[in-house]
Amino acid sequence: MTYKINSAMPLVAGALLGASATGLHAADLEFYFPVGVNAPAVATIEELTSEWAAQNPQHNVEAVYAGNYEETTTKALTAAQAGDPPQVAVLLSIDLFTLVEEDVILPISDIATSAEDQAWMDGFYPAFMSDAKFEGKTYSIPFQRSTPVLYYNKDAFRAAGLDPETPPKTWDEMIEMGKQLVVKDDNGNVTQWGTRIPTLGLGGAWLFGGLVVSKGDVLTTETGTEARMNTPATVASLEFLQQLSDEGVMQPGGISWGDTPKAFLEGQTASMWTSTGNLAFVKDNAEFDWGVGFLPGGDGPGAPLGGGNFYIFSETTDEERAAALDFIKFMTAPENAARWSIATGYVAPRPDAWETPEMKAYAEELPQALVALDQLPYAHREFATFQRAKVTQYLVDAIESVVTGNNTAEAALAEAQEQADEVLSEYK
Repeated sequence: MTYKINSAMPLVAGALLGASATGLHAADLEFYFPVGVNAPAVATIEELTSEWAAQNPQHNVEAVYAGNYEETTTKALTAAQAGDPPQVAVLLSIDLFTLVEEDVILPISDIATSAEDQAWMDGFYPAFMSDAKFEGKTYSIPFQRSTPVLYYNKDAFRAAGLDPETPPKTWDEMIEMGKQLVVKDDNGNVTQWGTRIPTLGLGGAWLFGGLVVSKGDVLTTETGTEARMNTPATVASLEFLQQLSDEGVMQPGGISWGDTPKAFLEGQTASMWTSTGNLAFVKDNAEFDWGVGFLPGGDGPGAPLGGGNFYIFSETTDEERAAALDFIKFMTAPENAARWSIATGYVAPRPDAWETPEMKAYAEELPQALVALDQLPYAHREFATFQRAKVTQYLVDAIESVVTGNNTAEAALAEAQEQADEVLSEYK
């Protein structure tokens, strides 16, 4: 048996050597996984994969770190189209429609067919299973799932005369409190902004979905054929992002996803919107008192779901599929889901993981971890359609054109809607 980590980053490869079993059903598994947040995810994946490998010496497993989410999906699709796919991979939950269209994955419900298997699949939070299904079948299993939350600097709140235990809950409160949180130097230059919401790229589009949900609407439906980019809720949401800058609460221009946690930790902003997957990173690096709250909403709470699920690829043998299913069950078992959540900040996707002693102790020590779980009933599936990359880019372009001052919300979203409708018309 061999175990290996491949990575574009400099890593120390882990290896396990053991005697091969004499069974006739040995399988070779290649497992692609991404890292999308500032967390010790690679090391934890290595540990968990090593443990499964040690328990299953009849199999070979190669865990391949393939980059961020987009890079991992591209590599997995390229390998599948070349006839050499991984047997199992963690890819974005919203990649479902692309993977179905490319005919490279199997419904896991076609493999997990026993009553015990069904009970296992029923044990995940329904919200996280909502984007794992298509046409009545379960295609993927939740693993590294998240919602964005509001991180805020309690020390900054105290300095501004605000209650450090009461973060903003509404858009109006974000502006009102945000103005009080802005700090300027003697020359009038801002040294601390009130808040920071990434608005560029796919991260910006993801967070935008939370704004829309909080206004009582959604960007896409479960069909994969409908994009709702030009609605009263989307226009109001994009205008609110611009209002934050216009009123001096948030820095003008586009804001990147990757720089945001660093800006928060360095005191450049008193609050930020980012993934719960950054929870461990903030916990380990913040040198100030900090808290977590729901995303402030327009008409009420609202957030997008995010993160990755396990998929099994179609060009696999029966033995490989059985081994892949066993591997997925191991990785999502309560104690392992708890370990993964504690190490990274991702939301453990099963209620029984939150009942483990380790998770209870973690939540008691770090109550910020419970906020995403409490927010889950108000969260909705992330933007997902067929031809997702192309259609999502229309939304990305619309948001960026407005926050950089080159367009109005109404005009930008109307154009994006027209472009999306043209692409998706062939699927209706």
